[in-house]
Amino acid sequence: MAVAFLVVLFLIKTGFVFKNPFSSSKQENGLTYSNATIRDLVNKDTDGDGIPDWEESLWGTDPTKKETTPGISDSVAIEKLKIQQEISGQINGTNQKPENITQTDQFSRDLFATVVMLNQNGEVDQATVDKLGSSLAENIQNSAPQKIFSLIDLKISTDNSFQAIKKYSDTLDNIYQKISTKYTVIDVLQKFAPDENDVDVSALSGLNPIIKQISNSIDGMKKTEVPQSLALLHLDLINGLQRLEENLNDIKLYDTDIIVALGGISKYGQNAIALESIVDNLANAISKKLNN
Repeated sequence: MAVAFLVVLFLIKTGFVFKNPFSSSKQENGLTYSNATIRDLVNKDTDGDGIPDWEESLWGTDPTKKETTPGISDSVAIEKLKIQQEISGQINGTNQKPENITQTDQFSRDLFATVVMLNQNGEVDQATVDKLGSSLAENIQNSAPQKIFSLIDLKISTDNSFQAIKKYSDTLDNIYQKISTKYTVIDVLQKFAPDENDVDVSALSGLNPIIKQISNSIDGMKKTEVPQSLALLHLDLINGLQRLEENLNDIKLYDTDIIVALGGISKYGQNAIALESIVDNLANAISKKLNN
């Protein structure tokens, strides 16, 4: 019956849950240093001239004065330096067009800016490094879900009879019967990173069949006629699977966008545990209706 599909689901009871290595009792948005976020530090402008302190230190101007050179505002001085650098780059053939950067690139630049500013203020000591390290762990988290399904995406039936529930249960069984897997996500991750000093990015290709199976399961469940009384639970399950599919796709980006990949691993553990709870809720609801 459908309970078997929900409990097994090819990735719940076969080593699907992955311990979250970046879990924390306190989660905040952004890299934090003491009570400030990285954006606060990056945007800090002591003299209020519209130029962040860290950028002024890069151009050699005084972040505490609007006019490092009396009579010439820092904004004008920096603009001239930028123009000179651009001209120099064009002459040397090194001028580059604006780029599309990854989250890892952006994070690295933000982190660099933070360290520059802290170093300028003489605050980079071991304690500061430790705080930045802890904040980095908290920051490594997956982006918001890319896709969230709603009830309008489902085929909902007003028939909540025993026969309708049984048909729904059998349909889920049929979806489960089409699922076959020789290994689990954990098997892939263990091959990918058998220990902290060894990483084999090519092993992540093993996630492709699992991702495809999750996608096929989502498609099958969207096409399933769902009794209205189970619609919300059914929707929760689809969205739970969708989040896991996105997590696995993020993990595959390890070679090109490590921040996104590590965030995928982090959220994968949380979402797997959440999905197990969703599975239990739907399984219990089906059993209760079939046994009444």
